[in-house]
Amino acid sequence: MSDFLLTARPRAVVFDYFGTLTRAVRQGPAHAEMARRLGCEPEQWLDLMSRTFYMRASGRLGQPVDVLYGLAMVLGARPSRHAVRSVRGERVATVGADGPLRPDAVPVLTGLRRRGLRTALVSDCWYELPELLPELPVFPLLDARIYSVRIGRCKPHPAMFLAACDRLGLSPADCLYVGDGGSEELSGAVAVGMRAIRLAAPDLAGHLTFRPDTAFQGPSVDSLSDLLPLIDGLLTASGGDLGRPGERIDV
Repeated sequence: MSDFLLTARPRAVVFDYFGTLTRAVRQGPAHAEMARRLGCEPEQWLDLMSRTFYMRASGRLGQPVDVLYGLAMVLGARPSRHAVRSVRGERVATVGADGPLRPDAVPVLTGLRRRGLRTALVSDCWYELPELLPELPVFPLLDARIYSVRIGRCKPHPAMFLAACDRLGLSPADCLYVGDGGSEELSGAVAVGMRAIRLAAPDLAGHLTFRPDTAFQGPSVDSLSDLLPLIDGLLTASGGDLGRPGERIDV
């Protein structure tokens, strides 16, 4: 790890959201209750939602209310529009509750910005995260926020990582990517020229994830807090400040 870091002096740290800035995602009972309100059997509904994740997260299926109604119809249900709109709104808080912020997320982001590094978020997500994030304390600590549903691509597509670099005004080589490895994100970040570190927190053993990054053989840390002493080592090696936070930009 030390040799890797001594050759990599980032000006920004780019984070995954689910399972990285948050604790491991575990779907709560509210999902089953919402399925029943739509007239669907919960197990079938959750399976269908999993199978359509990347289509939803890339925005290919359309508006959320129409998508929820259409998926319910696939399972033979005919929910009322009122029920669909109610579920659409409830999913925002439910997705947030599935993966609450890690206790060290705010201190780490604050610490990075105090050290002069820019910060960004790159997340595969449907409509829920763009609506949820502005209410969370990490929101003002991120200089750029890249959502797959707005980019029209999901990780590991280069567009996701390059959009973050563009909005930070930096090259991929200036950026360190941190993620749990879902959506083959670590390999994707490396492929565009970023350095990457896997968050291998103990709670992630039960994390809801898609397409885990089994090909990535790079370094890892056990907690977000481990990043700060590593960055301090880089700052010392580089002789000081690595750059000041840029303008906060939302996609």
